[in-house]
Amino acid sequence: MKKFLALAAAAVFAVSAYAGEFQDISITELKAKIAAKQVTVIDVNGSDSYKEGHIPGAIDFTAQKKELSSVLPKDKNALIVAYCGGPKCSAYKAAATAAEKLGYKNVKHLSAGISGWNEAGEKTESVK
Repeated sequence: MKKFLALAAAAVFAVSAYAGEFQDISITELKAKIAAKQVTVIDVNGSDSYKEGHIPGAIDFTAQKKELSSVLPKDKNALIVAYCGGPKCSAYKAAATAAEKLGYKNVKHLSAGISGWNEAGEKTESVK
């Protein structure tokens, strides 16, 4: 019986770890965190896309990948949100995982991505 319980617990852990590695955050919640200056946002769409338009204040992961620790907050409990193109895009995981490996404990994912942000009529920043 103990072996069965241990196996069941391991299976549940493996499924939960695979199913939702990073908790989702809504556009509304992210906007509130940005307004309150309580979040660091990471854009994982590539530098060209970043230059065309990104969530205001977002970090260009492609350009900062090697120096990510220097652009993230010192507080390892700070909210970090990674996003990419949209709900079917999984590129955000590279930045989310990198932040997690640096010791950040509150890493989330904007699954709506930049496409959802734009569809919601939210403003973006561009780099000239």
